[in-house]
Amino acid sequence: MRHRKHRTSLGLVSGHRRAVLANLATALLTHGKIETTQAKARAVKPYVEKLITLAKKGDLHSRRQALAKLRYRPIVDRLFGEVANAFEARPGGYTRIIKTRYRVGDAAPMALLELVDKIDVEQAVEETAEA
Repeated sequence: MRHRKHRTSLGLVSGHRRAVLANLATALLTHGKIETTQAKARAVKPYVEKLITLAKKGDLHSRRQALAKLRYRPIVDRLFGEVANAFEARPGGYTRIIKTRYRVGDAAPMALLELVDKIDVEQAVEETAEA
């Protein structure tokens, strides 16, 4: 049965939607927070939370699954290192969505998507740039 399987399409074809979700997840894991539209924030939140749960498992299969989703090895290494350690004791709810403003150009509702626990973002960005 396909009950309750519908996800938001964001008005995109499937390949473009997968790329947008992967890029938003990479940006969130790189910077710790991102500002995007509310619809995209609601779509990427379960995507990132499942990746963090995979990282908490820490085995090779989980790492390969995360690499297939994110496609950028330094971010996957950071996910399985710092992010997984930061959320080790938390059973879920790794991100939060905060409504912020309406975008000037098209009045789209914007939201701030951020990781709940603060991780030293500046140090991680420098390490990612070096790698």
